[in-house]
Amino acid sequence: MQLVKHGAATLDDYAIDLAWSPDGAQLAAASAAGPVTLFDSKSGAVRHALPGHDDGANCLAWHPSGHSLATGGQDGLVKFWDTGAGQHIASTETGVAWVEHLAWRPNADRAWLAAAAGRQLLALRADGSVLHTFKPAPKSISALAWHPQGGCVAVSYFGGVCLWDADDFVPQKEFPYNNGIQSLIWSPDARWLVSGNQDPSVHLWIPAEDIELQMSGYETKVKNLAFDHTSRWLATGGSNECCVWDCAGAGPEGREPAMLPHEAKICAVAFQHSHGLLATAAHDGTVMLWSPDRTKPLRATVKMPAAATKLAWSPDDALLAIGSEQGVIYVLKCEG
Repeated sequence: MQLVKHGAATLDDYAIDLAWSPDGAQLAAASAAGPVTLFDSKSGAVRHALPGHDDGANCLAWHPSGHSLATGGQDGLVKFWDTGAGQHIASTETGVAWVEHLAWRPNADRAWLAAAAGRQLLALRADGSVLHTFKPAPKSISALAWHPQGGCVAVSYFGGVCLWDADDFVPQKEFPYNNGIQSLIWSPDARWLVSGNQDPSVHLWIPAEDIELQMSGYETKVKNLAFDHTSRWLATGGSNECCVWDCAGAGPEGREPAMLPHEAKICAVAFQHSHGLLATAAHDGTVMLWSPDRTKPLRATVKMPAAATKLAWSPDDALLAIGSEQGVIYVLKCEG
């Protein structure tokens, strides 16, 4: 297997966020300096150069329909953009200095945007109007993760995770965790809710069964998590090796993970949406592809000039987009 260059583009700063449109036709990239660029996935040409946020951009999220994009910035604004026309639709003031996390409810017909700014969580409509303002979190919100069916959104902060009902806006469950949480993810089958933590560890909940598991021994805080499409394999960063845990049956506690080695600390991980390849990136610029279920898992290696900030598979799994610390966006195609 080979990773072949499909395209490349340069932003004016660090690539702080990156995401494909739901139909795979466009790739959105946010520069830390503020602008947001929409690229055509076939030609690599710029479709729209959006001004983004004056004081710097932090995050972006496509509406499930693919017709619009939301962005959050250091100006405390959530902005909504028409991705067909490349025009600004609306802006929402959060009242906080910066917007760090955005995530759309996965149900296209009932989609609303979860927007986190400091301790504040807002539910926003696609026109920028406020649907609901939640009770402030105990500490600054560190991550958002939608339940795969869209029934609730998980919100983490130092001290735990709260599941907020997506229709009634009331807390469904709260899970205490006496440390900082860096990242949060649901398994595709919605059985597992997983946090990567400051302490450093990985914590797993089975919300339907009130079961908790913990894996410790990481070298550094765990910022990178990814599940494969079967919900069996959980990839985690936190060292020079990507740990891949088997979450089948009773789960990974007590099992030995597969260890996928790099020569530098892992900085990004991403499983394909409906196939089995795992992409991992390290701070030395290396990006590797693996098949965790094989006895010889390594499939391909490529060396980039700078460390990756984000890995994103296209919806059809044919292309891997890589954002870098130098502001270069690479799009690679898997062949062989």
